[in-house]
Amino acid sequence: MTSPATQRVPAEAVSGVPHGHLPRAVLTALTPMAWGTTYLVTTELLPPGHPLFAGVLRALPGGLIALALTRTLPRGGWWGKAAMLGVLNIGLPFPLLFLAAERLPGGVAATLAAAQPLIIALLAVALLREALSAWRLAWGLAGMAGVGLVVIGPSAAFDDVGILAALGSAASMALGITLTKRWGRPPEAGPTAFAAWQLTAGGLFLLPITLLTEGAPPAIDLTAALGYLWMGLFGGLISYVLWFRGIATLPVTSVAVLVLLSPLVAAVLGAVVLGQTFGPVQLLGFGLALAAIVAGQLPTPTRSRG
Repeated sequence: MTSPATQRVPAEAVSGVPHGHLPRAVLTALTPMAWGTTYLVTTELLPPGHPLFAGVLRALPGGLIALALTRTLPRGGWWGKAAMLGVLNIGLPFPLLFLAAERLPGGVAATLAAAQPLIIALLAVALLREALSAWRLAWGLAGMAGVGLVVIGPSAAFDDVGILAALGSAASMALGITLTKRWGRPPEAGPTAFAAWQLTAGGLFLLPITLLTEGAPPAIDLTAALGYLWMGLFGGLISYVLWFRGIATLPVTSVAVLVLLSPLVAAVLGAVVLGQTFGPVQLLGFGLALAAIVAGQLPTPTRSRG
C-alpha cells in the first residue's frame, strides 16, 4: 500500500494546467512569435510597396508544396469549408490589416488586432456552446490594454476606415479559428495537409487583389529572397501547421490569447535590432500582456461551495 507521502500527485493538481497542455501551448505559441517577425522582415529585407505580394508568397508557394508532399485533397463538403477557412484565417486578414496600417499608426492597428481573444470568447458562446466566461473576458481586455501600452505612441491618431479594417481583420481570423475548432479536421487530412488546403485557398484569394492593387511583382535580390523564404517557410507553412494542430488540441480561448505574442515579439525585435527603447509604461504593458497570456492557459476558476 502506498503511503500518502509517496502517492503521485497529478501535475494539473499542482499547476492548475491540464496534463500535456503546456508543451502543446508552447509549440502553438511559436506561430504568433514567428508572425511577430513580419514587421522587421518587411521593413529591413523586402522591397518597399509590395506587402500584399509578400502575403501571397507567405501563403501560396508553401500551400502548393505541402499539397504536392501530402497528395491529399479535400473531399465532399470540405472543399467549401477549406476554402472558407483559408479566406478567413489567411486571405482576408492580411489585406485588411494592411489597410489598417495605412490609415492608422502601427501601434493603434496592433492594439485593435489584439481584440481577437475577446471576439473569440464571444464567438465560442454562439458557435461552440461554451459558457460566457468573465475570467476570459477580463484577461482579454487586460491583454489588449497591455499591448496598447507597449505599442501605442503619444502621436496616435484614429481613422474610421482604419479602425473598421483592423477590427475586421481580427474578426475574420477569430471566426476562422472558431470554425476550425467547430468543424475539426477530416480523418484523411493530417495537420500538414489541412494547413496546405488553407494556405492555398488564402493565397489564391490574395493573388488577384495583389495584381490589381500592386501590379507587377518587384525585383527580388538575394536579401529579398531570404526575407520571402523566411516569410513563406517559417511565417507560413511551418507556422500554420503548428497553429492548426494547436487549435485542434487546445481550448480555443487558450489559443486565441497566444496571438498577443505577435506584437510583443515585434516590439522586442524593434528594441534589439532597431534600437527602439522601452520606457516604464511599455514595460508595464509588456508585463500585463504576458500575464494575460499565462492566465489564458489556466482553467477558468470555479467557486467552491461551502
